Amino acid sequence: MDHVAELLRPARYPRSSEYDPEWVLALDMGPHPLWQLEDLLIGVEVAAGSRVLDLGSGMGATSVYLVREYDCEVVSLDLWVPSEERRAVLEAAGVGEHVTTITGDVRTMALGDGVFDAIISVDAFEYFGTDARFLPRLVAALRSGGTLSMSTPALRDDPYTAAVPPHVQTLFGAEAAAWHSPAWWQRHWDLTGLVDDIAARWQDGGRDNWLMWERVRRVGLNQTDPSLVVEMLEADADEQVGFALVSARKR
Repeated sequence: MDHVAELLRPARYPRSSEYDPEWVLALDMGPHPLWQLEDLLIGVEVAAGSRVLDLGSGMGATSVYLVREYDCEVVSLDLWVPSEERRAVLEAAGVGEHVTTITGDVRTMALGDGVFDAIISVDAFEYFGTDARFLPRLVAALRSGGTLSMSTPALRDDPYTAAVPPHVQTLFGAEAAAWHSPAWWQRHWDLTGLVDDIAARWQDGGRDNWLMWERVRRVGLNQTDPSLVVEMLEADADEQVGFALVSARKR
C-alpha cells in the first residue's frame, strides 16, 4: 500500500526500514517507536548478550528490535499491555526465547540491584520519570557503568519556564506539564549525582516523524473524521513539539 510505504525511510532509518511497516502499525501505541529507538541509541553501547530492561515496551515492537539488532536478552515491562499479548508478538517474531515479559508498575515493583546492563525506554518516561525520587530507584537496577536511555515527548521550551503552545494546551492539557525540554531532563538527571556522560538532545525532525506516522496510521485505519492530533501537529509550524532523547551512564 502506497501510504504505508511512506514509513520506509532507509536513508534516515536504515535499521527500522527493515521492519514491515504494516507490522509496526499493527502494534500502534503512539508515534513510530523504532524511529525513536534508532535515533536514541546512536552512540549508546548495547553489547551482544547484554541484559536489557525495555521499560514501557507497549505491544513489544521495541523488544523485538533490541533482540534482532543488538543480540541482547530483554526484560519487557509494561503496565498496560498484558504479558500474554506481548508474548504472542514476540513468539511470532521469533525472539520469544530471548525476552521475558512482565506486566507491572515500575514505580512500585522491585527491580533488583545491579541486574541490568542497560535500561531503555521509548515514549513512556513522561508517565513516571519526572518524580525526583524515581531515578535513584531505577539506576539502582543498573550494574556499575550500565546505560540508561529514553525518548519522551517534549516541548522545545520547557513548560515550567515558558507558556505551553495553545495548540498543545488545548489537546493535551495538564499532560503537557510532563513534556520537558532536553535541558530540563539533563538537569533533572544530573541533580541525582548518580549518572555521568548525560547527553540530552532534541530529536531532529521528531515533529515531522509524528505527523507522518499519524497521517499514515489514519489512512490505514480508514479514519476520515478530523484528527485532533494531526491538527495540533500541523499547527506546530515552528516545531515546538518533538521528542527529547536522553542517555547516561551509571556512575
